[in-house]
Amino acid sequence: MAVEMTGKYLGALRVEMTHVPSGATLQTTAPTDNHGDGSGFSPTDLVATALGSCMMTLMGIVAQRDNLDLAGAHFRVVKHMQATSPRRVSALPITFHLPGRIPFEARPKLERAALTCPVHHSLHPDIEMRVEFLYDL
Repeated sequence: MAVEMTGKYLGALRVEMTHVPSGATLQTTAPTDNHGDGSGFSPTDLVATALGSCMMTLMGIVAQRDNLDLAGAHFRVVKHMQATSPRRVSALPITFHLPGRIPFEARPKLERAALTCPVHHSLHPDIEMRVEFLYDL
């Protein structure tokens, strides 16, 4: 399946992207450590949030199918950049906070689903991706 996206340079190190099928748009800006003002998501911030969003979506698919309530679930991902050349994402530790009411026997299925995320499998294996699942809500 192919999906078309477009991008347009807006000046001041900002880029606006459009998801062609829906018309939805979003903007990125360069981060403060790379000549920008950090006023929004940077392209590498989107990589980090894409990982969390993809993993959460796959858990949501399983939860919907198995009638599990994920209401209130959320994640925290911290993007670490390699300081030396070439500049790249070096680590994306991510923690999921999930409802404690999820039955113990359903938890491994949710976690396996998250780890099958296409973004997770598309990122370079040198990126450290420590994933933690906490059932603390």
